[in-house]
Amino acid sequence: MRAFLTLAAAALAVGFWIYAVVDCALTDARRARGIPKPAWVVVVVVLNVVGGLLWFLIGKDRTQDRGAIPLGRAPDDDPAFLRRLGSDADQDERIRRLEREIAELDDDSKDS
Repeated sequence: MRAFLTLAAAALAVGFWIYAVVDCALTDARRARGIPKPAWVVVVVVLNVVGGLLWFLIGKDRTQDRGAIPLGRAPDDDPAFLRRLGSDADQDERIRRLEREIAELDDDSKDS
C-alpha cells in the first residue's frame, strides 16, 4: 500500500510539473511577473514541482484576463456586439435591395 501511495504521489507530481511547464510556455509573455518568461520556463523545468509552484504563485499575473468577457454580462451591454448589430442591419438592407434589383432584372428579361 505504501508503494502505491508513493507511486500515486510521484504521478501527481509529474503531472503537475508537466502542466506547469506547458502553462508557462504558452502563457503570454506580458503576463509573466518578476523575471522574463524564458527565465520562468527554465525555473519551472529545473526546479520541477517547486518551480511550478513558484510560477503559479509568483510568476503568472492573474489580476487581468486580457480579452475575457466577464460572466453575467448581457450582449446588449457589450459595445462590440451593439456595433455589429448596426452593421448587420445595414447589410440586411443592402441584401434586400440587391434582391429587388435582381428580381426586376429577371422580370425585364422575361418581357423581351
